[in-house]
Amino acid sequence: MTFQILGNTSETKAREEICRVGLSLFQRGYVHATAGNISMRVGDGFLITPTDAALGFLDPTDLALLNRNGTQISGKRASKTIALHRSIYEASDNAAGSLAAQCIIHTHSSHCVSLSLNAQDAELLPPLTPYFVMKVGRVPLMPYFRPGDAAAAATVAQTIQTYAQRGTPIRAVMLAKLGPNVWHQDLASAMATLEELEETAKLMHLAKATPESGLTEPQIEELRQQFGASW
Repeated sequence: MTFQILGNTSETKAREEICRVGLSLFQRGYVHATAGNISMRVGDGFLITPTDAALGFLDPTDLALLNRNGTQISGKRASKTIALHRSIYEASDNAAGSLAAQCIIHTHSSHCVSLSLNAQDAELLPPLTPYFVMKVGRVPLMPYFRPGDAAAAATVAQTIQTYAQRGTPIRAVMLAKLGPNVWHQDLASAMATLEELEETAKLMHLAKATPESGLTEPQIEELRQQFGASW
């Protein structure tokens, strides 16, 4: 599936939407300082926030525009995570049953990062609440990679493919000690998914919950049947 934004007016709207979402995330504490980045498909290429940019103070004209091959066309220097973003877009396109990503949000959300520091499991969170299961789904925990490491892109792409083959397509991964990457078909949906993920991580801390605190398999199956949850 190809996402098309045609004409200067639509590209302008895309730039404005990225800045609006960045400000919202910054004001509500989901990102801090110059942490995090946002990208969006535009025509045959991508818009992405600049490297070391504060998401609460973005200028639409500063956003980096890249072609489909990742070559920068305009704007300030693209975020160093562009290789990872491009890999997510491609992998989600090619993995059968996956949600084809049209935009990606990456943050250093505190509760998610905190959970990843001592995590031993393959996934960040158990199925603690129905809305986590329905709106977020499984969140594989990636090993630590330095920021911008190209190896992260290959690992995340393979993970997207692996989960799709299992019949449980994903829309988020957690980079250990760094933060979540969440993708969706529009930025409002991606932001809502990110919020649900971070709030569930917060609940995990507050309740000192364990995997046994989660929903039972019959309860999850009911969510699959009633709402099409992928778990």
